[in-house]
Amino acid sequence: MLPLAPSEGPLEVLALGAHPDDIEIGCGGTLLTLAERPGTTLRGVVLTGTEERRAEAQAALAAFVPGSALETSAFRDGRLPADWDAVKDVLHDVAGRTDPDLVLCPRVDDAHQDHRLLGRLAATVWRNALILHYEIPKWDADLTPPTHYVPLTPEAAHRKVELLDASYPSQHDRDWWDEELFLGLMRLRGVECKARYAEAFHASKVRLQLG
Repeated sequence: MLPLAPSEGPLEVLALGAHPDDIEIGCGGTLLTLAERPGTTLRGVVLTGTEERRAEAQAALAAFVPGSALETSAFRDGRLPADWDAVKDVLHDVAGRTDPDLVLCPRVDDAHQDHRLLGRLAATVWRNALILHYEIPKWDADLTPPTHYVPLTPEAAHRKVELLDASYPSQHDRDWWDEELFLGLMRLRGVECKARYAEAFHASKVRLQLG
């Protein structure tokens, strides 16, 4: 494994989620780590959700990264592919107002159609940024070997779980929503990259500046 780190200086991050809680589940620990980096700015975009769920997402992102900004839309949950044109327009509108160094978004092969569409569109909209596709555990059992890892301290891993639980009370009745799932996946990914905990990502194209 070759450790890679972004160059020093301000880092502009864009996090995309099809649903409220996608961003925090997929890369909440990474966001907590980035929040400690001087000069980091974060903008989030969430495409679906009821008014209650979008309000949860607003509070959640601010808790993970104080000073972050979140834009939300109210597309139909589970029906994003049917709104392809409108979703693409939203993303291009965001792209016209931002110039991120790093884009975090769902996997292009995610079993959920909303995640999959957003992950695929991101690469067609942001061509000059590093795009890392986060993973979301789910009933579909679609996890595959990742390509990139972000090691997390035990404090960051546990803080992620605490903030998830505090930020999304609407999800507490889900049979998969518990500390064991979130910590278990981070522990597994940690083992794979010689760390205690980690979050894992997929990348289809990465440019390395070696000299």
